[in-house]
Amino acid sequence: MSDRAPPVAPAGQFGPDVYATWRASSLGEIVEALEHRLLLRLAGDLQGRAALDVGCGDGTLARALAGAGGAALVSGCDIDPRMIARAAGRTAQPGATVRYIVADATHLPFADASFDVVTVVTVLAFVANAEGAVREMARVLRPGGRLVIGELGRWNLWAARRRVRGWLGASIWRTATFRTAAGLHRLARAAQLDVEQVAGAIFFPPWLPLARRLASYDAALGDRTTLGAAFVAMQCRKA
Repeated sequence: MSDRAPPVAPAGQFGPDVYATWRASSLGEIVEALEHRLLLRLAGDLQGRAALDVGCGDGTLARALAGAGGAALVSGCDIDPRMIARAAGRTAQPGATVRYIVADATHLPFADASFDVVTVVTVLAFVANAEGAVREMARVLRPGGRLVIGELGRWNLWAARRRVRGWLGASIWRTATFRTAAGLHRLARAAQLDVEQVAGAIFFPPWLPLARRLASYDAALGDRTTLGAAFVAMQCRKA
């Protein structure tokens, strides 16, 4: 999720095949595994709980949530109907229930306090009203529920490459907002959420030989700092 070829984009920019191509690449496989490991750890115990993945794309994380934690029900929503169609066509693990719906992150079609866990990954960078989107996710969280945000980090070599692409004409990167841990804190506070943990991932540059060498050290470093992380994740709770 940290980078795609072409890179991750808001709904409608690229089709579902872009995501599958990225995950099938050697670098994409390493990055995706590290990010999912961090996200699932922050999501915590899902046994018997209802979870929502906002901006679910082709449903990869939603399926992982359903398969890893024994969640009672996992929902995924995305503004792009093509993504929802691809997600719905993929087979979930036996015993896992996943449902998908077309929806905008700033107008979620769910009742207040519907979910125990909400995840949103590499979505807010491309949402004009990120504060409003986080408030909407807080609305559908039950009291005591967890919101897990994963975003593109601001100060790292991946972000530098994306900025250069933006200067060279890639409109998606000209308008994207890369965030620091402090920036994620501000979004959480605006939605009246309590921040419990912030961690980073992908401390290596977008170069496969180094990714292979450094991936095993990534988790230990991510618990100490987010400086230099291409991916910054935050766990917060609704009081």
